[in-house]
Order: sequence, then structure tokens, then C-alpha cells
Amino acid sequence: MSLLTNVMDHSLDDGYAEAAARKRAAGQSGMPKTLRAKLGLASGLVLAALVVTVGAAQARIAAPVVAKEREELIDRINQETESADGLEGEVDSLRTHVGEMQREALKKHGGDKGELVGILSGAVAVHGPGVKLVVDDAKSAQSGGGGGPRESAGFSDTGRVRDRDLQRVVNGLWQSGAEAVSINGQRLTALSAIRAAGDAILVDNRPLVPPYTVLAVGDGQRLSTRFQDSADGLYLHALKENFGIRTSISAQDDVRLPAAPSVIVRTAQPRAEQKGTS
Repeated sequence: MSLLTNVMDHSLDDGYAEAAARKRAAGQSGMPKTLRAKLGLASGLVLAALVVTVGAAQARIAAPVVAKEREELIDRINQETESADGLEGEVDSLRTHVGEMQREALKKHGGDKGELVGILSGAVAVHGPGVKLVVDDAKSAQSGGGGGPRESAGFSDTGRVRDRDLQRVVNGLWQSGAEAVSINGQRLTALSAIRAAGDAILVDNRPLVPPYTVLAVGDGQRLSTRFQDSADGLYLHALKENFGIRTSISAQDDVRLPAAPSVIVRTAQPRAEQKGTS
């Protein structure tokens, strides 16, 4: 309070106050005394007023133009947004149509095993008993960091879930008897790839964000037990104990996995024998 009082009582610095008192004592003032100086000051004031007036007038004239351009830009954004929504709807429709054609092809050429082939290839949505495994970064996870035992290929020991961790989790679930697997709603197939781009994890080139929810269809309790007892389950447990990565696994009565967004059908033909070879 004393500081505030001092500031209020001495708003003008003592040095400035002393200089102003000396000027008053000498009969000096800041205003020009000669006619030429007064005319110069008046001209400067008139010029400044003119500049301000012209600027205000130009701003007033330009305001409708700016408003019109803004409205046109908003209209263009709305039109492009509607166009993008239409294209997205068309893509969804085509994707649904392709899925239906794939299922029809499986029924036609797969015979009694068509449904099984569709499930194993990821071409159809599935549901049934299984497990839900959630893997998340450690609470203290930070970007960067230095040199822990998990450091390799540019990664550091930061408590973050890596692509190779999810690779081991998924492989462990397959080996433990999983019939279908998805990560954050992304269905995995025999051609799926789990990779890294910087600190992001990509599944089939689609970025995922933690926590990573892995759903697997299979014999729920048995699948959970077999995975936790496997080498990959023990690896996940070691990540939890040593690096604080958060995990939880539970058997589920019913889990639902979507179909893979696009299934590439590849066929192979026997190589024709060349002449002169056996």
C-alpha cells in the first residue's frame, strides 16, 4: 500500500518536475513564439487532421467492399463444405456397395466356407465373445527424453506406447486364439500394417490416438488367460511394471468388430513352364 501511495503522490518524476520549474522561472514555455513557428505548428496540425480524415473516409468506403468479399468467401466455404459432404457420402455408398459385392462373391465362390473366409479375411463385420484390451501411455509420458532401454530407431524411453508394442500385442492375441482383431475400431487383416510416423502410430496408414482399445473375438476367458501367460502378454506386463504404461484386459460376453474398409483380393496363378525346362 505504501508503494501505491507513493506512486499516486509522485506521479511526475522529481527530475521532470525540477526541469519544468526551471523553465517557468526563466520565462520559457513549450509553445512557439514567432509567427513562422506558429504557422508551421498550425500547418502540421491541419495536415495531421487531413490525413486522419482521409484515412477514415477510405476505411468507410472500403468497408462495404470488405464485407462483400467476406460474404463471398463464406459462401464459397459453405459450397465447398457441401461438396465435400456429398463426396464423402458417395464414398460411403460405394464402400457399402463394394462390401456387398465382396460378400456375394464369397458366397458364390466360397461355398460352405464363404462365411468363414469372410470372417478370416476381415471382409465382413463380426461379433461374439472375446476380450477387451486397453493400452495407454504412462501418466508421466513426455515427448523426447533420453536414453532408456527401449531406445532404438529414434525412440526414447518416455513411457509412450510404440508401434512395436501394439505389433506384439496383436500378434500375441492371434497366437492365443483370436479369430478377429481391431484397434480403435480399425479392423485388422492379414495385410494390415502397424507402423510409426514420428510419435504417431499408424494402422493401415490411419493415425491412432491413445488410449488404444484392442478388441478380439474368441473364447473370452480362455483367450484372456492364454494371452496373459504368453511371451507377448508378459512383455506387456513388463512395460507396465518398468515404464508405467497403463494396461487393462477383461473378458467380454459380446464384442463387435466392423468390416475392414477395403479388402484387396489377390490371386495367384501357376507359372507356365518355359520351353527347354523341366
